[in-house]
Amino acid sequence: MRFLKGHGTENDFVILPDPDGELDLHPALVAAICDRRAGIGADGVLRVMRTKLSPEVSDQAGQAEWFMDYRNADGSMAEMCGNGARVFARYLVEAGLAEPGEFAMATRGGVRRVRLGADGDVSVEMGKPVVRGRSVAGVGGHEYEGVHVDLGNPHLACPIGDPVVQLDLGHQPAFDPGVFPSGVNIELFNPVGEARVVMRVFERGVGETRSCGTGAVATAVAAAGLSGETTGTWAVEVPGGTLTVTLEAETSYLSGPAVLVAAGNLTLAE
Repeated sequence: MRFLKGHGTENDFVILPDPDGELDLHPALVAAICDRRAGIGADGVLRVMRTKLSPEVSDQAGQAEWFMDYRNADGSMAEMCGNGARVFARYLVEAGLAEPGEFAMATRGGVRRVRLGADGDVSVEMGKPVVRGRSVAGVGGHEYEGVHVDLGNPHLACPIGDPVVQLDLGHQPAFDPGVFPSGVNIELFNPVGEARVVMRVFERGVGETRSCGTGAVATAVAAAGLSGETTGTWAVEVPGGTLTVTLEAETSYLSGPAVLVAAGNLTLAE
């Protein structure tokens, strides 16, 4: 099995080129690939396949040739991944499957447009964030109220007074399963300046990660709301670097680096 390894602000992925959809990408295989001791190690898997060959998204084939089949590290499927989308786009261009500039790609969260800039960063249109109310996350015996933001996948973005760098995110934060029956990505953040926040994230199906693209957008939405705003450009500092989120009236954009670091052949015992 051929693979590549890439990351976006240290949110890392194994890329599996499978244009004809021949690979049986079952949950146990994904988990084995993402195992950081017995596999390649990653926060998730990005399978590259032709959109028209996937029953899940074949209705998007007229708009996007390639489907980003994203799986979390535990093998579960996810609707969208902002950092993964940028890494996926970088791979398509470097593999000669897409031309540099702007193009569309299919995801479970809908068609997303990406642009590869001259400076090496990649920008992806994330769609319009949908605010669905408020809820509470429990971390280390403390409860933090946050904003429920839907970006194709669910988020709970919580501004907190405690420094996020001091939080223990080694365990799944508590959340209301009635609000989030399929789980939720939880972001905790500190505003640290004008249109700037520091964020940490616990991703469903993965655990704490060094970055989360959809989570950065959800955090920007919550941070903007604190000052009564709904639009603007935000810098979101994550452990793996800094992402830029632009909120517009009808859509949003995520920009940041996307790097391919390795390629090879993978053999895993069944």
